[in-house]
Amino acid sequence: MGWWTKKESADEQDSDDIHKDVLAAGREACYKARDMFYACVEKKSDKKPTEVASVGLLYPAECKRARADFVKQCRPTWVKHFDRQYCAKKRVERLLESQGSRKGPMSLPQPSTFKQ
Repeated sequence: MGWWTKKESADEQDSDDIHKDVLAAGREACYKARDMFYACVEKKSDKKPTEVASVGLLYPAECKRARADFVKQCRPTWVKHFDRQYCAKKRVERLLESQGSRKGPMSLPQPSTFKQ
């Protein structure tokens, strides 16, 4: 009677395997596929987005092949991370663009408005 079961010891053996997608060549292929997909999304930004990716990212149907390659080359957690990163970047760009139209001095709250 031990602490380890056969399943856990089998999992330990699996953890010794080399995951090729985290090696330099695998990461490079992932980054290249990612860049191709997001370049397509930017290039086709005038098209109506009809496809849904992770984290609510919408993209045009013309980028389906690039998306499939991106998903194939990268780990699912990486795809989700990159999608979140892209969406956050776009939100910041939209925010900065909308604030860019506001001209005039920036007003900061006065110290008296803070509770002490």
